[in-house]
Amino acid sequence: MAQLLIVDDGDSIRKVLRQLFEYEGHEVRVAASGAEALRLAKVLPPDVTFLDVKLPGMDGLEVLDRLRTVSPRSQVVMISGHGTIATALEATRKGAYDFLEKPLDTDRLLVTLRNALRVRGLSESVALLRSEVDERHEIVGASSALRRVLERVERVAPTNARVLITGENGTGKELVARAVHRLSHRADRAFVELNCAAIPAELIESELFGHMKGSFTGAVRDRAGKFEQANSGTLFLDEIGDMSMSAQAKVLRALEEGYVTRVGGQKTRSVDVRIVTATNKDLAAEIDAGRFREDLFYRLNVVPVHVPPLRERREDIPMLVNHFQRQIGTRQGLPSREIEPDALARLARLEWPGNVRELRNTVERLLILASGDAITVEDVEAIGSRDHVQDGLGGDLLGTPTFREFKERAERAFLSEKLRENDWNVSETARLLDMPRSNLYKRIDRFGLRRGG
Repeated sequence: MAQLLIVDDGDSIRKVLRQLFEYEGHEVRVAASGAEALRLAKVLPPDVTFLDVKLPGMDGLEVLDRLRTVSPRSQVVMISGHGTIATALEATRKGAYDFLEKPLDTDRLLVTLRNALRVRGLSESVALLRSEVDERHEIVGASSALRRVLERVERVAPTNARVLITGENGTGKELVARAVHRLSHRADRAFVELNCAAIPAELIESELFGHMKGSFTGAVRDRAGKFEQANSGTLFLDEIGDMSMSAQAKVLRALEEGYVTRVGGQKTRSVDVRIVTATNKDLAAEIDAGRFREDLFYRLNVVPVHVPPLRERREDIPMLVNHFQRQIGTRQGLPSREIEPDALARLARLEWPGNVRELRNTVERLLILASGDAITVEDVEAIGSRDHVQDGLGGDLLGTPTFREFKERAERAFLSEKLRENDWNVSETARLLDMPRSNLYKRIDRFGLRRGG
């Protein structure tokens, strides 16, 4: 736990930063003026101070000067809504650790705090922050199965080794990829994600490698691809098993040679990118079927990480339910509800074919629809079970006034459910439904379907 001091004359800024950092587990004090900040710093020297440049009376740069005497070991991060290069240089010269411009970005704030604490030497606080730069990407659970995953992540993250993450839909493969990036020496650089299943085969090379103006219809300007965007950082290729063979060959070349060429271009561009990939497919079977390159598999599968399904770590379900309840309640302004022990036990016994994602959706549904102050086992049976709720199928659907509207709503609900079951892998969903992928794309657009919607 770190001692933080927020100095800003804006009440809303103080409240937002206090809430953010207290949620991360830190002790936070606030001050609206430089004089008040110096008084607080004398009583209890802060580990990190976030200090506004524009303050009533004594300005931030003068406060910074005095803080160097009052609390010489404190790391000071200057913040300003009217930042200039000259001000930033002056703050750095006076000993500021960093300079952030408003509006403040949550990710940048947490990364800056983590790095400032590392400089400050608070290893305990660094350990806390490295598990959640963003609360949405926190990996929750204490089971032995999950601990094995996290132990492997902690060992591989500081290296540049490529990581192949496998697991069923909804198990949290993206969270593991983000954890690898967050614990690496590239954490301050870009984390760029591409879902290979969500991009049509004819466009994926442009997405990966970029294109030049006029190289194909719709290429109205030069555009950098994901490899260039992730330069010096991490490129996460989700659903790598759905990448076309042509794109696989070019990815292999980029990995071997360390450079890329934009579609329609001649110039090669050097890239330094760490590759993390994920798939819900058996790549060995895909290789045997001729759909995946064996040489690319061995390039990507340097360190494998398998994320277990939720049914193999049921002891984590109560912790996940409490986590989602807090997270959803905070974001949607829903009242806190007690979840009765029998209800938690019932949730823990379900199979959860959609894994953690399905569990989160169920908790959200229970928080919204349960009628009492507490969520009971009856609520779980009536509201939470997949058998009772299928994206609008049921009494409401049967109450539609016309057959045409019934068909429209039924088709929308059916496709929405199938896409969710396959983690929005459009290619795999189309294959399972025996439907041309182009037709599925048209229906997605027609019904306005969106991932997470």
